[in-house]
Amino acid sequence: MLALAVLAGSQLLIVVDATIVNVALGPIRDGLGFAVADLQWVVTAYTLAFGGLLIPGGRLADRFGHRRVFLAGAATFGAASLVGGSATTPAVLVVARAVQGAGAASMAPAALALVLAVFPPGRRRVTALGVWAAATAGGTALGSILGGVLTQAFSWRWVLWINIPAAALVVIGGAVLPRTRGMNRGRIDLLGAAMVTVGTALLVYGLTRVADRGWHDGGTLIPLLLAGLLLGSFVVLQRSREGGLVPLEVMRNRTVVAADLVGLVLGVAIYSLFFFTSLFLSSIQAHDPVRVGLAFVPMTIAIAIAARLSGRLAGRIRPGLLSSAGASIVAIGIVLLSRIAPDSSYAGTLLPALVIAGFGLGLTFVPLTSAAVSGVSQADAGIASALFNAGQQIGGAIGLAVLTTVSAAWTAGVPESPSPAATTAGWSVAFLVAAALTAVAAVVAATFIRTSDRPVETP
Repeated sequence: MLALAVLAGSQLLIVVDATIVNVALGPIRDGLGFAVADLQWVVTAYTLAFGGLLIPGGRLADRFGHRRVFLAGAATFGAASLVGGSATTPAVLVVARAVQGAGAASMAPAALALVLAVFPPGRRRVTALGVWAAATAGGTALGSILGGVLTQAFSWRWVLWINIPAAALVVIGGAVLPRTRGMNRGRIDLLGAAMVTVGTALLVYGLTRVADRGWHDGGTLIPLLLAGLLLGSFVVLQRSREGGLVPLEVMRNRTVVAADLVGLVLGVAIYSLFFFTSLFLSSIQAHDPVRVGLAFVPMTIAIAIAARLSGRLAGRIRPGLLSSAGASIVAIGIVLLSRIAPDSSYAGTLLPALVIAGFGLGLTFVPLTSAAVSGVSQADAGIASALFNAGQQIGGAIGLAVLTTVSAAWTAGVPESPSPAATTAGWSVAFLVAAALTAVAAVVAATFIRTSDRPVETP
């Protein structure tokens, strides 16, 4: 159980840090003299480094040993948090956030691979994955709450310094983790690593600019076009050479690919749910950051309860069907969220929708996470985990870009725009689109996800 606490704690740390600085952006701007246009880089630097380096991080973990890379990532994360919290200039903080993202990209795939190494197939692994899923899904809400409390009680610097003792505990606790041996596969595919890292970073960067600049702005289009070129070339390269960054046997595993696709769509659902609901509570109903974060606590509890239930059902229900059922429930919860209006109450509209969506997420992520690494050898567990994590990151970025565009376009067409009613009408449409995508993901899960622990046939 100590090993699980260390590994799930590291995942919680990674997810929390994606959102903990959001509520501190105002004090950060005032404290360090950020230009308004540059403030986004406090968030974006972490996202770009994390998303861009996940796949190379997963391959490094497979190559040099999961525990070694995991501990190196945790130490890097803690050191960058110390530097970032002590920053006296905007540039130092942005660089520190990027290094945090690099540390997270080393930790995340190695940690999930270690979960598989510590817990063999069976009930104990399912229980461990349930805890992992709860940490992953609950970290976003916890980040908002913790960020608000620390900023109000102390200063913005503590949203970074709080990571130092947490990372230290992870490193110390790492002594209980198994020493997995690195697999000598010859030279690392440096060209593939460069292509996927730069391509993913450009994709996420381009998508983060859509809301402010639109799809037709050169600063949006050029990164997206370059990202498409690099990532397309990366796929062709990986399919045509031996010893690539992503082994062919992983790319040919239909269950793994389907789980990654479903995870990508759930990334769309999760990010849109938190983003639009947070905006509704903060901008329409004028709640403070701490209260906004607390609004998601029931959802986090629902995730934990459903993840435990999912573990009990995993041995009786095919993982594809269990994932499909969970995704369907998530879709229902998001449809309920589409009823929001300026005068909607938390208890009558938001609470039931958030609890239902949270229950669906908890039900889904246990079998889905297991399926994402199914039929993959221990030697490829890191890269399989990285693909699953990267899918969720990319899905979230794509989802926010597309759904904010859909929302803004719909709002602009409402006769009484601009008004709170027009704004919430746009968000309602965005929720409905997210729900439709999640319903499609449920069909994909039921059709293509076959097993969670045994290899599947490849085409």
